[in-house]
Amino acid sequence: MENITKNNSLSENPTPPSTTPVLQKRNEFKELLKFALIALPLVLFVRAYVIGPFIVSGPSMDTTFSSGQYLIVDEISHRFQSPERGDIIIFKYPLDTTRFFIKRIIGLPGETVEIKNGIVTIINTQYPAGQILIEPYIDEVNKKIDSSHIVLNNEQYFVMGDNRASSSDSRIWGPITENLIIGRPVLRLLPIQKISVFPGRQEEYN
Repeated sequence: MENITKNNSLSENPTPPSTTPVLQKRNEFKELLKFALIALPLVLFVRAYVIGPFIVSGPSMDTTFSSGQYLIVDEISHRFQSPERGDIIIFKYPLDTTRFFIKRIIGLPGETVEIKNGIVTIINTQYPAGQILIEPYIDEVNKKIDSSHIVLNNEQYFVMGDNRASSSDSRIWGPITENLIIGRPVLRLLPIQKISVFPGRQEEYN
């Protein structure tokens, strides 16, 4: 009442206290509630089907991604465009679909992937004699002198970590199918000094 009295004393034509501010506050609350009811389903939809946060755990993608880095993952574009060689993807681990892995696509459906002494060769209709894969994203200290040979069917992808010496990937547990793919990282938010868009893409190394 003290504030109202002081305000009225400054007016040349005092008027009774108005209820308008109270009604305005109630209307603002009602509008805010409406907005929340409209926005919440949209936020939930985006979170469930469009983008999702992931935290890298483990050294398998060093030095492209390090443990503890925070990624925002696009979970929808792969539904309309098939993944390509060199893409970084997040997918469900085929031997335990409650776990998520991050790897790089090396072999595409219908191809043969041959690894000899750590060098990857891709055999397909374009290169029936095979073509050695150039992999600038692999740090010298992360190479591994190993061998493997696998023929992919028309639904399978061969994936490997950039840290070949410390990665559990398709060399060990085999290829993955497209239905296991969750998406690809579109933003690296943490650490701050590593913020980037579409992190890990091959163009970074050209």
